[in-house]
Amino acid sequence: MIAYDLQCKNGHQFEGWFEDSRSFDRQKKEGLIACPVCEDTAVIRVPSTFGIKGASGMTPAGPGASLDLAAMGRQIVDYVEKNFDNVGADFAEEALKMHYGVSEPRNIRGVSTPTEEATLKSQGINFFKFPVPAKAEDGGQSSED
Repeated sequence: MIAYDLQCKNGHQFEGWFEDSRSFDRQKKEGLIACPVCEDTAVIRVPSTFGIKGASGMTPAGPGASLDLAAMGRQIVDYVEKNFDNVGADFAEEALKMHYGVSEPRNIRGVSTPTEEATLKSQGINFFKFPVPAKAEDGGQSSED
C-alpha cells in the first residue's frame, strides 16, 4: 500500500491509499477518486513532507509552513484575556449559574479543580482547558498567580 497526498482543483487537500502507483493512475482515469469535501474528481498528487528529509534548519514547504507557533500562542492568550471575564477560582460556580439560567451567558475564564471539572462534565457543560504561559515581562509570574 502507498499513501498519496492529494488535492482537488478547489484546493482541498486529503490523503488516499492505493495498492501501487498504477492503481492510483487507473482510479484517477476512471474518475473514482473524489475530494471528500466537495466531491470534485479532478485531483492531483501533491508533494508530501512525510518521509522527506530536508537540510538542517529548513522548514517544510506547504500551507502554514511559516507559522510562528509562539506568536500564535501569544495571540490566543491575548484574545482570551481581552474577551473573557476572569472569574478566577469561581469558574465552576459561574459556569453552573450560566448553565441553569441564574446569570446571563458570557465568556469566562478561570481555574477549577478536577472535582469541579467532573461536576461540570456530568451536568453537560462544555469547557476547554489550556495552559497559559507565564508572561516574560513580569519575571515568569502571571497576574493570576
